Amino acid sequence: MMMSLRAVARSAPRTLTRLSSTAVRQSRVAQPSSLLKSSWAPLRSSQFASAFSTSQLRQGREAEVDEELSLKLDSEIQYESGLKESETLPASVNDFLKNSPFKLKDTPGKEDVTLTRKFGKETISVTFSISDLADYDPDEVFNEDPALEDEEIESPEEKRLTEAEEEGLEDGEENESSIPCRLNIVVEKPDHGALNIEALAQNGQILVENFYYFKDPKLAHGESAESAHAAQDIYPGPPFGSLDEDLQILMERYLEERGITQALAVFVPDYMDIKEQREYQTWLKDVKSFIEA
Repeated sequence: MMMSLRAVARSAPRTLTRLSSTAVRQSRVAQPSSLLKSSWAPLRSSQFASAFSTSQLRQGREAEVDEELSLKLDSEIQYESGLKESETLPASVNDFLKNSPFKLKDTPGKEDVTLTRKFGKETISVTFSISDLADYDPDEVFNEDPALEDEEIESPEEKRLTEAEEEGLEDGEENESSIPCRLNIVVEKPDHGALNIEALAQNGQILVENFYYFKDPKLAHGESAESAHAAQDIYPGPPFGSLDEDLQILMERYLEERGITQALAVFVPDYMDIKEQREYQTWLKDVKSFIEA
């Protein structure tokens, strides 16, 4: 898998000298209170304050670290550029962009990516984010309590995915699960509101989690804090897994007819990897430019 290979390539010989961008973001998300604590904690140790201030003033005037940091950033840029040159665009991405009815909206510097298309009177959008790469914790997946699994209600799609994974293990295949990518799907009709489907793209499958309906399409998109807050006060519908199984199957076919297919499930994680690599290189160049200014 490209994503795991790139992560290994980035950190392999330099594990002790630099954390990956994903790891840095994980620590930032996982420990938001540390910055607040440090900013409010009084400095009562005169020894610490003295040692810090003396070295800080001495090094700050001469900017001794700037050149070394700039060289290291340049080394990282060259390394990442080499990885990019050695890789070809995955067939899943190339084929999807050429043959899919969806139009891609990818704004540089933004985490979210949106696919849009027309289907008769309907306007369909699928949004996903590279933030899922930073938030993903494989330990949470593998450390789930097996005793709780029997109590969870599986949708037909989840059952098929589980059966496929079990068959793969029986055939001796390696059980390597891909990163789950969250999808926010909105199907909108003029003057008739919108459906809002929350789903996961993982292991080449679309797993539907929730199937909402909103009379106001703005609530389905949730583009503002106000609309997101308003949506919380509206009954969205029951959990998808609790619906009648035949109803679940028909709803999944409804989505598949509109392009929410296996091809999309394969495209999303592969494109997320490409975008994360692109954004990471831009971040390296921006930081280097700032240091050298």
